[in-house]
Amino acid sequence: MTTYRARTLNAAALTASLCLLLAACSSGDGTNAEARPSTEGKVTLEFWSWTEGIEAQTKVWNKEHPETRIKFVNAAGDTAYQKLRAAVTSGNAPCLSKMDGMNLAGFAADGLLTDISGNAAQYKSQYTAPAWNAVSPGGTTFGIPMGSSPLFTAYRADLFKKYGIEAPKTWDDLIAAGKKAKQQNKDVKIFNMAGEDPSTLVDLSWQAGAQWYKADGDHWTISFTSPEALRAGDIVQQLVDDGLASNASYSDPGVFKTWDLGRTIAMTTSTWQLPIYDTNFPKSKGKWQLADAPVFDTAQPRTSSNFDTTAVLKGCKYPDRATQFAAWLSSSKESLTALTDPASKSGLFPAVKDVSPYVDKIIPTEMFNKESDSATVITTAASRVGDQWQYGPNYAAMYSEMQKQWGKVIKRELTVKDMLTGLEKWTVDDLNSKDIKAVAGS
Repeated sequence: MTTYRARTLNAAALTASLCLLLAACSSGDGTNAEARPSTEGKVTLEFWSWTEGIEAQTKVWNKEHPETRIKFVNAAGDTAYQKLRAAVTSGNAPCLSKMDGMNLAGFAADGLLTDISGNAAQYKSQYTAPAWNAVSPGGTTFGIPMGSSPLFTAYRADLFKKYGIEAPKTWDDLIAAGKKAKQQNKDVKIFNMAGEDPSTLVDLSWQAGAQWYKADGDHWTISFTSPEALRAGDIVQQLVDDGLASNASYSDPGVFKTWDLGRTIAMTTSTWQLPIYDTNFPKSKGKWQLADAPVFDTAQPRTSSNFDTTAVLKGCKYPDRATQFAAWLSSSKESLTALTDPASKSGLFPAVKDVSPYVDKIIPTEMFNKESDSATVITTAASRVGDQWQYGPNYAAMYSEMQKQWGKVIKRELTVKDMLTGLEKWTVDDLNSKDIKAVAGS
């Protein structure tokens, strides 16, 4: 049973329009903006995560902050979010938990998180605007950014040279390069789009400047068919119609062969994947090169990024302490230096504004051909993430619905435009059915 039903708002809550946008609001004083927590005495906060290396950092924190002890729980597993929902419902939730951006928006909509806007405000300046958007659906903050994964391009420089093509600067360039390579080798593909994974469309829509969800006063505007969204969809449609993309499934253990053996010669990727390639590309190691991700507008280059967060759950008795710990974990030099070390196996890339101290060590030394400055590519990607993107209240459910349709797109049984049109209607109807006011964008 969901808890989307609108609640009566007191005068303080009325200052935040998010309560109208999400229909369910959580408790939490959210009033402290001091550098130190407002509560006193020794407390213990339970923290769920499934990122390697995090437990070690909680031990460092506990040694340095004995007044706020963190009890770490490894919540790894496919049902982590279901267990979190059950824990909140039963009143046994941890104070903090790892959470991705789209699930944070859903938990907030269901009234399962604590508003920490006041406590968190002092830390906002340390993080990028897109990262802060991910923890603040509709404008109210429910967590602290943990990590980011900005997209850039990795391509087989040797095969690009063989086929007489260059790293694409725009998505139109990528289409043209794919066609040229295919003319010389009918079996080669410029890109991969797995039938179970519509993230390519999400990334391109973000990069094109689309806003599938937008908080507008007392309602959400849903725009899957805006000019920007359709422009992104057109690129995906061309990749499908012209046979330029392979369809290797990411659930297939042998998926890496499509790139390692040169059947697919480029990809958009991010930092956490680099050590995976270093292990799984034995034949092509040293032949890859990084470049900026293709863009839609060279005058306003954007890329996209997923975000990990540390959310504060409903019922947390010490949100000020929870916020302080979460900010330390994801922004202190001490913590980030440890977590970005490949030895930690966290795969974490920071969501802070200045990532320069942490870039060099995450780049595998033998993976790339050293013909481009990989560190600059990654730093540039981090600075280009579009800040217009918002996760809406039912984003996770919408994504599941999109996955059902995506396979039909890949099989040419459904056009991207028809899928987007259907998703727009589905999203508006679903939100309104949950007493969350939503309208389709004009």
